[in-house]
Amino acid sequence: MAWNLVKRLGRTCDLWVLTIDKNREAIEKALEQGAMPGVQFHFVGLPAWMTPLLHFAGGLHIYAYLWQWSAYFAARRLHRRVCFDLAHHLTYENDWMASIIGARLPVPYVRGPGGGAHRIPKAFVEQFSRRARLSELIRSFGQWVFRHDPFFYLGQRHALVILACNHEALKAIPRRWRDKGQLLSINGISAEELAQPDSAPLPTARFQVLSAGRLVPLKGFDLALRAFKIFAKNHPEAEFTIVGKGPELPRLQNKIRELGLEGKAYIEEWMPRERLMGVMRACDVFIFPSLRDGGGLVVVEAMAAGKPVICFDLGGPGLHINETCGFKISATSPELSVGEMASALARLADDADLRCRMGHNAWQRAAEVYDWDRVSDRIVNVYAQAMGIKVLDPTRVATRESISG
Repeated sequence: MAWNLVKRLGRTCDLWVLTIDKNREAIEKALEQGAMPGVQFHFVGLPAWMTPLLHFAGGLHIYAYLWQWSAYFAARRLHRRVCFDLAHHLTYENDWMASIIGARLPVPYVRGPGGGAHRIPKAFVEQFSRRARLSELIRSFGQWVFRHDPFFYLGQRHALVILACNHEALKAIPRRWRDKGQLLSINGISAEELAQPDSAPLPTARFQVLSAGRLVPLKGFDLALRAFKIFAKNHPEAEFTIVGKGPELPRLQNKIRELGLEGKAYIEEWMPRERLMGVMRACDVFIFPSLRDGGGLVVVEAMAAGKPVICFDLGGPGLHINETCGFKISATSPELSVGEMASALARLADDADLRCRMGHNAWQRAAEVYDWDRVSDRIVNVYAQAMGIKVLDPTRVATRESISG
């Protein structure tokens, strides 16, 4: 997200980007391929003896928090020389870690988009392994600790706009700051990747269902396999491919055997993004059964490929998809959700016109909402709002929602 937006925001703003020194080599290499006028990078690091923090669970968050103090002191020095008009805490993509620059730098401040408030519904967590359930508890406790940091409070109070990347994050903004909240996805797609879908589906020997993601419990691939088993009873020609790798691979392979789906359901190793986009364009429907995903970029990619999407009405995917371009599954219980997924697959398999129409609508929504140029325009309008300047284009302002309760 940050790289795609920085490239575009520099066209409108004089931009100073503070980033970790470990990004220097990759950024300088990218700049050799093409200059970014209006953008200046400043690389900020921590002492080498802190590097081991990056190599154990939770250490990355501690490292990131400490790094922010170094970034604040760097920003303060720059501010004395440059006199910034606005600070934007863009990265980390979470809504629970303090921004030290946001809390202490005396300039208008925008935060986000971030997420993290969404939780896996209890009925689904209960089916996880003991280790996976413990991981969810640790995550929730860690967020609680960070949300009670005094500097988190100061930053949220100082912020003029708080961007949330999904409905759960927006609704989780405490009451005293809710009027600052706006919706803006952390995901986008480049214009080059928005391939116009075919006007009619191509006939194929088999109905192709595709899914992709890291093979971890929260991605819910076992639910999708169970749904495909039900669906395949009346659609024996269908195939289901999961693209990804991760610790759940052996369990999912066993699940395929247990469900009798050998020869119909496959797991392929992770592939380059360009190839995955090609595979998406060749499938009939994309299913994304993730139970906790603040962004869900792969859903936007499937939309850009012109495919209808089946996903849970949760997190980022629940924001991306509407009734015109896919099916949002309610996360009430595993059994009911599996049945809803199977029914959605059947409707799309049995109605080629519906499949084509939803695919086109998905592409159109990706082009209108998730094109990176449009996302950057919305952020520039947010900057204008924060500084009391008339917005450039009211139709491209990030979505503000009223929150009750």
